[in-house]
Amino acid sequence: MSAPVARGRRLPLVLRNPSFGRVWTAQLLTQAAGRMFQVGAVWWLVGFAGGERRGLESGLFLMVSTLPAVALAPVVARVVARHAHRTVLAVAAALAGAVAVPAALWAYAGDLPMAAVYAVGSALAACQAVFDPCLTTSVPELVEDADIEAATGFELSTQSLAGLGGGLLGPLLVDAGGLAAVVAVCGAAYLLAAPLVASARFRHADGASDAPQDAPAGSPAPAHGNGTPPARRTLRQVLAGLPFLRGVLLCFAAANLFTTAVYVVMPLYTRGVLHATGSTVASLEAALGAGTLVGSFTGARVPGRPVAVGSACLAVMAVALGLPGLWAGHATVTGALAVAGWCVGVIGVRFVALFQRLVPTADKPGFFAVMQALLGATFPLSSLVFGALGDHLGARTLCLVQGAGLVPVALALWLLGGRARPDAPRTRPGDAATAHLTPAGETS
Repeated sequence: MSAPVARGRRLPLVLRNPSFGRVWTAQLLTQAAGRMFQVGAVWWLVGFAGGERRGLESGLFLMVSTLPAVALAPVVARVVARHAHRTVLAVAAALAGAVAVPAALWAYAGDLPMAAVYAVGSALAACQAVFDPCLTTSVPELVEDADIEAATGFELSTQSLAGLGGGLLGPLLVDAGGLAAVVAVCGAAYLLAAPLVASARFRHADGASDAPQDAPAGSPAPAHGNGTPPARRTLRQVLAGLPFLRGVLLCFAAANLFTTAVYVVMPLYTRGVLHATGSTVASLEAALGAGTLVGSFTGARVPGRPVAVGSACLAVMAVALGLPGLWAGHATVTGALAVAGWCVGVIGVRFVALFQRLVPTADKPGFFAVMQALLGATFPLSSLVFGALGDHLGARTLCLVQGAGLVPVALALWLLGGRARPDAPRTRPGDAATAHLTPAGETS
């Protein structure tokens, strides 16, 4: 009996758990599509359609493409908490496809107006703002407790694969077929993702399943000892009860102000410093995505508590992002982005796994919606500020600003770790599902 089990455990989680594999594939498709549209549209603005204010126009596009994650956070939390997660995920993907396909037809028929490009970017981002936190909340419904960290690694690696695939294809498709080609491929990806999610089996937090009635037996016991889930709390109450995690989120929100600017700086650097084409933008996006992918799969092996690892990674990122400002060149910026991506992947897998284990089950919908909104809140500001600065400052100077901005954030996170040590998971009365877990910061 032990040999077959050992062999089964050697298989990747996406093969051992078909439902998780389908949802993971759907996540890969949706996030790659969203990334492809963002990167492709920015390169289209910088390299083809933009006027004298290329930086501002591309920054404005990224701003409207990230505002929905912030503005819709309370709505997303309620939707995720009140509706079956499989339904929410499938509908979000289908709606994104319903937006992208008509936009692609319009673009093929003639030039897509700038206002329509902004509107499509905002609509796709709104669907993704529902999809992403809902999927993160759904991880414990798709896998056993022992597989949570592995599932988290796969989930976070999807962002890396999406950045790698979408970032690589976006500029190349624009060079080959214009913006219409990008939107058409995005629409196909979203419409393929919807049935994949719909065919997966989810276990509800109360032990029920939204799978067909012939689902195999052996579903886990109710997450709460008395079978009655605790009352939902407001977003303000969720954060008030998690002061340490609130501080961590604020640090990473501040870091995002400088790290996410790379999506504005990269096209400007390619055009103004390297004097290259969309293939170079694609290669830089690929370097960033590949680094993040490696970091997602190796992050759990990096020794140290999450806060110590996170502050060290932010310091390394500060050096990596600032380096192209001192030494210009394709090899320099490619290596710097690969290192920065690895740091992002390590930070993501360590901290999201920590959040999964420390946040009470009943609070996870609200917490992950807040996390999505808080971390995304600086993206619109970052895009607009660095885009506007790009019309007045050189791309090399922008790289130095990015690196310098991360230094105080790394120090603040390190000081936060010295004042608070998350040695035990936080639980609420009856939340027995998390009471036995150890912090993700403890390596085994």
